[in-house]
Amino acid sequence: MAEYQRHEHDVLVIGAGGAGLRAAIESAHSGASVGLICKSLLGKAHTVMAEGGIAAALANVDDRDNWEVHFADTMRGGQYLNNWRMAEIHAKEAPDRVKELEALGAVFDRTADGRILQRNFGGHKYPRLAHVGDRTGLEIIRTLQDHAVHQPIDVHMECTIVSLLKDGNRISGALGYDRERGRFKLFEAKAVVLATGGIGRAFSVTSNSWEYTGDGQALAYNAGASLQDMEFVQFHPTGMVWPPSVRGILVTEGVRGEGGILVNKEGRRFMFDDIPENYRGQTADNEEEGWRYTQGDKNARRPPELLTRDHVARAIMKEVREGRGSPHGGVFLDISWISSKLSNAEEHIKKKLPSMYHQFKQLADIDITKEPMEVGPTTHYVMGGIRVDGDTQMSSVPGLFAAGEVGAGLHGANRLGGNSLSDLLVFGMRAGKYAAEFAARQSSAKVDTQQADAIVRVALEPFDRAGGGEGPYQVEHDLQTMMQELVGIVRREGEIRRALDALKTLKERARKVSVTGNREYNPGWHTALDLQNLLTVSEIVARAALERKESRGGHFRDDFPEKDPSYGKFNIVIRRGANGEMQVTREPIPEMREDLKKIVEENK
Repeated sequence: MAEYQRHEHDVLVIGAGGAGLRAAIESAHSGASVGLICKSLLGKAHTVMAEGGIAAALANVDDRDNWEVHFADTMRGGQYLNNWRMAEIHAKEAPDRVKELEALGAVFDRTADGRILQRNFGGHKYPRLAHVGDRTGLEIIRTLQDHAVHQPIDVHMECTIVSLLKDGNRISGALGYDRERGRFKLFEAKAVVLATGGIGRAFSVTSNSWEYTGDGQALAYNAGASLQDMEFVQFHPTGMVWPPSVRGILVTEGVRGEGGILVNKEGRRFMFDDIPENYRGQTADNEEEGWRYTQGDKNARRPPELLTRDHVARAIMKEVREGRGSPHGGVFLDISWISSKLSNAEEHIKKKLPSMYHQFKQLADIDITKEPMEVGPTTHYVMGGIRVDGDTQMSSVPGLFAAGEVGAGLHGANRLGGNSLSDLLVFGMRAGKYAAEFAARQSSAKVDTQQADAIVRVALEPFDRAGGGEGPYQVEHDLQTMMQELVGIVRREGEIRRALDALKTLKERARKVSVTGNREYNPGWHTALDLQNLLTVSEIVARAALERKESRGGHFRDDFPEKDPSYGKFNIVIRRGANGEMQVTREPIPEMREDLKKIVEENK
């Protein structure tokens, strides 16, 4: 029998980024006893890396903006695979969530008359992103955390969950371990909210930090929940590419929102070469018009650098593949050119993009006010995730909720910049609210200690093989390299099938990995456990990518380069079969309400 530290809560929130904090706060406000689990330290959430801003139709800069335009932009960006009910809720409720954040103490940049300032961003028709320089995510976490620590929320830091627990069909809690000491923790809960973020560490070039190993997606899948849209992985067009030590670190879209342009090694602004048909008439035909747009001219059209992220990422890769890239395999992003437009350009850039200025100065010895940055696509975000009810955020497993990047539906085939931050506020709140309501209707769930003991035995197996197998780091490295090469930005059937074959071999290697030492302060053991989640989500991504024989949003098939209208009528859903096999199905998208159809048509 394993020894456990036992904890009991009405609602257990796994993940302490923006979505997790907002869910925990809402559950506590609803009267539930709440436990909040952080994989690392409280405050070191991936949300702090979000730089550009929060998308919400406040209409502070352009009074033509409203929730209907935001809804239509989100649906168009998602190629109409979105859960339209979530897109509606998101567009309607985002302004209130931003104002609520402001009331809690968030300090936003301001217009001349004192309202929250909003900036342009890719895919958004009007200036819509409320921001704090280029440190918006940090301000969200600071504000929510300052509020959360005064609520009746028990925080469990540096704790990793290895499995969810069930009582029959419903969730009954979770089993995890303390990363410092290696002691196992048993959490009893009537409802669980997953807010664990994304899967970026499944790829070798990513903006995601070490925590993003697909934990929530794998936990939900193993518990019997359905996942959808996992083929849609967003490669942010602009990550740092040099020096190698910083490869993949994000360069905010805010640089382009403030006037940054993309040029190839010949100095040519290549984004004018290929404007998608559905954006013609909205996108500038020349540099001068694009510059007027970034300066807030309502009559100007947006620069092509602010097209959707999937389009910009593929345009950059085209330049690189055809030999027009920068010396280190990217292109150049230049904000310094605005010195020809503004007399105070250097001060303007430092004020609007302070983090980017310091990031390049300190990490690459580049002064972005005087010289261009080398950038290239980096794995950034997964649009897919746990399939949830649009209103309540509950998954197909009773008592299991999801919010933020780990959930699916809002973004469809491609996420618009800034929608992730309003997503976590809107649906973090809803997940916390409905999880507390669900918990209030339930009797205490029963935790099966035999089930927990079996999970512990499996988790400790790498120690039993001490010295007898390879270490987990090499397997993880080989997995990341394989996924980047075979299931990356450009995909082909033959390569995806090779990836699935490689995953079989990697799984066998992972079953035999060994770790030495003991459970205290053992990062090798932590990696061995994370590896199981990475393998699970990698296979889900590959199988979903194989099933979608078209190109749409964040999924580009070189062998099927066009969009196929028949594939726009369903989501690809993956769930665990009775025998442990992955079941891939196509689930029809429900018919959109007539009033929402009209909004989409009016805003095309």
